[in-house]
Amino acid sequence: MHNTFLHRYFLAALLLLSFAWLPVMATASPMKVVYHISEGEQILRAFGNIRNQLRAEPDTRIVVVALGNGVDFLLEGEKDKNGRPFADGVAALSAMGVQFRVCNNTLVGMRVDPARLLLEAKLVTSGVVEITRLQTREGYAYLRP
Repeated sequence: MHNTFLHRYFLAALLLLSFAWLPVMATASPMKVVYHISEGEQILRAFGNIRNQLRAEPDTRIVVVALGNGVDFLLEGEKDKNGRPFADGVAALSAMGVQFRVCNNTLVGMRVDPARLLLEAKLVTSGVVEITRLQTREGYAYLRP
């Protein structure tokens, strides 16, 4: 009889604890992810990863930070290896809430006119500082495709 009482008490406590977590789970904030693009071939993998992420978790906040050799996809007129304009993919993801940021230090170093940036791209002073800020101050997870 004593074991039955303990068993029922344990089950009741477990049930109460499970219900206690419901409000926490229901109000969980959306995931936040920063994609670090520093090489041109990364972007096509990143586009696929981002689409998959948004299919599975539509509320995910995604920021793509491009620097170094990874900035080309955010420049007017640039195309992928199959001849498709990057601007189309950037526009589609931007319409889904994805933000694109590009490193000004890179543009200065490569002598690229910021006027060549796609409308969806926001210029930031430093790509690595932006990635660090998103991770440390805003809680973004870091991904490098």
